[in-house]
Amino acid sequence: MSLQLLRRQFTVKNYQRMIEAGIFTDEDRVELIKGEIVEMAPIGRRHAAGVRRVGLLFSERLGRRALVDIQNPVELGERSQPQPDVALLQPRPDFYEAGHPQPENIFLLVEVADTTVESDRQVKIPLYAEQGILEVWLVDINEGCVEVYRQPSPAGYQEVRKCRRGESLSIIAFPDINIIADEVLG
Repeated sequence: MSLQLLRRQFTVKNYQRMIEAGIFTDEDRVELIKGEIVEMAPIGRRHAAGVRRVGLLFSERLGRRALVDIQNPVELGERSQPQPDVALLQPRPDFYEAGHPQPENIFLLVEVADTTVESDRQVKIPLYAEQGILEVWLVDINEGCVEVYRQPSPAGYQEVRKCRRGESLSIIAFPDINIIADEVLG
């Protein structure tokens, strides 16, 4: 006999109410992905260093042209509120106090991964493509490369490029900014 579990799909509104009610606290490392509350992997020192490195690099290169957001929620449709490691956002006077950034506010999302490479590739990056995020970078610490995803479609990103040390990167929204993969990888 096959046992079927009943699953409850949550909306961003349900999830926000749970946070406001104190069901989840700052110590709970969770995010909402396609209606499911998912526990996030612990942050190791290599991951943390990678996030800091990317954040500082973008802050120095872009100044006030973009808001560099570190490990904060973005709202993707009614059922997803992930927390990408780094987000480049359109600047707003309220710093998104009125609501989390939406796809149209996002220039670039970056996921830094050592233990989460496969789940980022199989879950988060397809979600970002479905929601029309124009560009995503996956910093694969273990492989020493930056995977650049562009041209989103419901079927995934149509352009994928692996950048290794010594190779040049650019951001679609800021083509005048040249970045060498080594600057991202450390």
